[in-house]
Amino acid sequence: MTTTTLPRSPTPDRVLDRTNVQAIGGAVIRYGLVGIIGWIGLMKFTRVEAEAIWPFVQNSPLMSWASTALGVRLFSNVVGVVEVTIAVLIALRPIAARASALGSALAVGMFATTLSFLLTTPGVWEAPLGGFPAISVLPGQFLLKDVVLLGAALWSLGESLARRRG
Repeated sequence: MTTTTLPRSPTPDRVLDRTNVQAIGGAVIRYGLVGIIGWIGLMKFTRVEAEAIWPFVQNSPLMSWASTALGVRLFSNVVGVVEVTIAVLIALRPIAARASALGSALAVGMFATTLSFLLTTPGVWEAPLGGFPAISVLPGQFLLKDVVLLGAALWSLGESLARRRG
């Protein structure tokens, strides 16, 4: 008499082992970053978003010259094209690790730039509470989220570079 051993169904500890959880987390980080950058980039083509970013860029020594030269809408459109391009490049990771690394590096620069707005935008530090470290809801807390997005972009850059080399 022969016995047949059926394959064991995956147990929760096998499905949620460290490797699987990290792979799922990596996908959420990468494609969450893609979704956020792409969505915000597409919003840059609207009047409302163009006017919303104006106070940030007008007070930035890095960007005020370009925003003044191009005007509100054209500047916002250019930023939108750049952001959508960055999102597409990062999303290409499964087929083009080098392109994804480039997009991730550009995202690092983009988030470093937006985080500089914490220092240049009036109203970030909550004066009635004594200023730093008390941060306003708008624009302060709005900008603070970019710390996490910068971390996601750095992770994506490192992972894409490792894949490109491997």
